[in-house]
Amino acid sequence: MPTSTLERKASKVAWSRQDAPVRRRRGPAPQPWIANLFAILAGVGFGIVLALVVTSESWASLTSPGGWLDAAGRLCAMTGSYLMLIMVLLIARIPWLERVVGQDRLVRWHRRIGGWPIGLIALHIAFVTLGYAQTTSTGPLSQFWTFVRHYPDMLAAAVAFVLLVMAGVTSFRIARRRMKYETWWVVHLYMYAALMLAFAHQVATGVMFLGHPLARIFWDSLWAGVAAIVVTNRVIVPVARNLRYQLRVASVKEEAPGVFSLTISGRSLSTLAVSGGQFFQWRFMSRDLWWHPHPYSLSAMPRPPFLRVTVKALGDQSSAVAHLRPGTRVFVEGPYGAFTRHVRRSEQVTLIGAGVGITPLRALLEDLPHNIRVTTLVRASTFEDLVHREEIRTLIEHRKGLLHEIVGPRHEAPLDANTLRDLLPDVAQSDVYVCGPTGFTSQIALALSKLRVDPDRIHLEEFSF
Repeated sequence: MPTSTLERKASKVAWSRQDAPVRRRRGPAPQPWIANLFAILAGVGFGIVLALVVTSESWASLTSPGGWLDAAGRLCAMTGSYLMLIMVLLIARIPWLERVVGQDRLVRWHRRIGGWPIGLIALHIAFVTLGYAQTTSTGPLSQFWTFVRHYPDMLAAAVAFVLLVMAGVTSFRIARRRMKYETWWVVHLYMYAALMLAFAHQVATGVMFLGHPLARIFWDSLWAGVAAIVVTNRVIVPVARNLRYQLRVASVKEEAPGVFSLTISGRSLSTLAVSGGQFFQWRFMSRDLWWHPHPYSLSAMPRPPFLRVTVKALGDQSSAVAHLRPGTRVFVEGPYGAFTRHVRRSEQVTLIGAGVGITPLRALLEDLPHNIRVTTLVRASTFEDLVHREEIRTLIEHRKGLLHEIVGPRHEAPLDANTLRDLLPDVAQSDVYVCGPTGFTSQIALALSKLRVDPDRIHLEEFSF
């Protein structure tokens, strides 16, 4: 299809139109039992790892010079390595886990665990160095240098630890605030390199694997399984889907100052299972943007053969997408996220959004069952900043819902508990979906808790990394 024809067709899509039926596949409901099974298997695996370490020790080895230090070092190494694998699985984009837990919560768990592997592996290095130094009656520094120079794969392991520390340091909130998303993303790729470099020395020098073939089979299978899950979900499945959908930029439109909607065309999009409120990892195949993805939510439910995403120009990539040319190829991963209709528990829903955080709420508004009573509250600094204002108004009118627009500076138009009580008198009986910058979502969540909204009915989606 010529690019000019594609642009003309994209410009005619009526995203808020309700009278025409649309063929599309709805996103599947989450299965909570799968997340429970994942937790059980993780716990069983941790128990097996502990058993491998304990059963490899003997009283004679423990009471020999440096024996207790060596045993403590091996325990730290195995538990730290296992927790690293759990961290990788949490961000491996496993669809059935994403739908139940949501990527934002998985990332929080990933970060919460993150300090433990680094600390445990640092203790492993210290304990084993001190233990071997006692055994050989040498100094710790001399022993460490002997490890690096003469022990198999130990230099690679040292490099792996340095890479792991780099990824850990950049995960601190204060560091993330000072980094561009692109830099942060590249640094975190080092974690995969660290795992690959560390694996060889574990099986080459680990006492629990020497002469214990079953232990070696378990450890090899565990690492191979995690690698297979990562490669399948991060490479094979996305490549196969993108070959099928053949996505391209159809048009770029400015919706508000610094906010742009990209209409994406593709094939077989009626088979794409997606729910309102979900997001994709988008990789635009232009010279400056192809090498890393960014997470953007759909700003409307698909209207095959088109998708739409709305982006605010903040970082380098989000600013560059405004200048993408129609016909540019697009590579996506997803959809991801649990910010969907499936987490709803009541027949009444309140949507609260700010800035570009309004966009996933607009898609969710379209995807909610028609019998649900919906109240929507959006805020922005100016009326021009109310993204997709007319579309939201049309959808609300079609549902016979309520729409509140809060416009003005934060100090003049605060959204505190008193304001929410006046505007949303029935909010305590609602499921509340909140989307926007981190500070905004935290403020609204605190106000909702003061209004005694059930925490299980507060669903947050933050625009941060």
